[in-house]
Amino acid sequence: MVGERVDPAAGGEVCVCDIQDVRVPQPTGGHQEPREAGLLTPGTLRMRGMDGTTLPHGELTSMTTRRTRWQEAGQSGNFGRRFAELIASGEDVDGEARLADTLLPRGARVLDAGAGMGRVAAALLRRGHDVVAIEPDEALVRQARETYPGLPIEERDLLDLGPQDGPFDLVVCVGNVIVYLAEGTERRALGAMRDVLGESGRILVGFHLQDPPAHARTYPVEEFEADLAAVGLRVDLRAGTYQLHPANDAYGVWILSRAQA
Repeated sequence: MVGERVDPAAGGEVCVCDIQDVRVPQPTGGHQEPREAGLLTPGTLRMRGMDGTTLPHGELTSMTTRRTRWQEAGQSGNFGRRFAELIASGEDVDGEARLADTLLPRGARVLDAGAGMGRVAAALLRRGHDVVAIEPDEALVRQARETYPGLPIEERDLLDLGPQDGPFDLVVCVGNVIVYLAEGTERRALGAMRDVLGESGRILVGFHLQDPPAHARTYPVEEFEADLAAVGLRVDLRAGTYQLHPANDAYGVWILSRAQA
């Protein structure tokens, strides 16, 4: 994931799981700024429904002009080269997907929120789940489609989700997505994920607590869990890695569900 370190200690290994043929696009000339974790873009965005259909002309959703932390980072487009190197080196980056899979019945409905180039969604699709990936960055969506032909990924912003888009058995929001949001939008993003959960649905979240990537925020545990409570989410489990090692001060992994009324 762009902006995400390959961190074996967190168990967030970065690997590619093919759906059909894995095709790694090579970097092209010109300036590109693909984002894995930015969840807001300036201007407007034509929305597509969760069934993949485009909304009628004129039905554009106005987006905030507040820049995400990822946009502020000004990351440049070495993503294709980096991804090719990860494949060639045999890196295992399936850690998040393996944990997500253990939380699900077979053939579950999963939303990958802030999917980037689609590595987690691809791994879950390969495991037989009904997966929808959303990512607002056009370049990353294009790369996901080139790398994983057939991957159901939409150019769409997490903050535009509503209850009509659910229900999902699991929402996956990993790889520092939360700490790259625009300032002040964390509760809104958490609420959007809550709103698409099914009756027994859960959310899997993970991010660096210390030494976050460049321009990402530091999100203290106490503040994050206060935000969860404020939007009606409860902590079912907190761990320090995607292999569920004990909670620590370096990396946080949470399994969340709706708070009981």
